[in-house]
Amino acid sequence: MEKFVPYEKLSKKKKRELDVRRRGTWYGINPVTRKSENPKAYNRRKAQKWSDDARDCAFSLFS
Repeated sequence: MEKFVPYEKLSKKKKRELDVRRRGTWYGINPVTRKSENPKAYNRRKAQKWSDDARDCAFSLFS
């Protein structure tokens, strides 16, 4: 049985080993905090998709 040593008194190497064991994995989850997009901001991609959709409808009406 190992003797209990407080975390503060452990050596740097032992602290790293303990931290790595505690940390574990995120199992495929990205821990980065995300912000939602600003709905009032102009989005070029969205505008381009809208114009593509409008062209398709116009041709189908005149065909």
